[in-house]
Amino acid sequence: MTSPLTANGAAEQRPGRPGAPAIRRATGQDAKRLTRMVRGSGAYQGHYAPMVYGYRVGPDYMEAHEVFVAADESGRVLGFYSLVLSPPELDLMFVADDAQGQGIGRLLIDHMTGRARAAGLDGVRVVAHPPAEGFYLSVGARRTGTVEACPPAVMWDRPELLLPVP
Repeated sequence: MTSPLTANGAAEQRPGRPGAPAIRRATGQDAKRLTRMVRGSGAYQGHYAPMVYGYRVGPDYMEAHEVFVAADESGRVLGFYSLVLSPPELDLMFVADDAQGQGIGRLLIDHMTGRARAAGLDGVRVVAHPPAEGFYLSVGARRTGTVEACPPAVMWDRPELLLPVP
């Protein structure tokens, strides 16, 4: 279900139940929030921390890619994703630690596959953070290989998956 355009011209989508998060295009005003979400993610603590150390999601990044956020009624960003159209890849996807387990990730994946479908894509590559592989498999991705470590930022192999776009 899609609602009218928001003030920044991006379509806002709210699933059927009242109070459900809205999906909207990220704006430059979201940059600091998205950066904090990436750097503060509990999934990137310990030996995974170097991958996000100093990472920045800036307005320039948002202009170059399809970046969408899921926000609650108060405007709090609960999660976001970034879709690269060529070649098709889910570049980033994060859900706030305290919002995990509430269906935000699935909501973002559903929105992302809709955007990919509208762009004429039949699949989207995902190079997953190892602990997130199970999530991607649960939303229909299939394992296609392994991306080898690339020190110093990425010190571990990562699963490569393909998420079909129905």
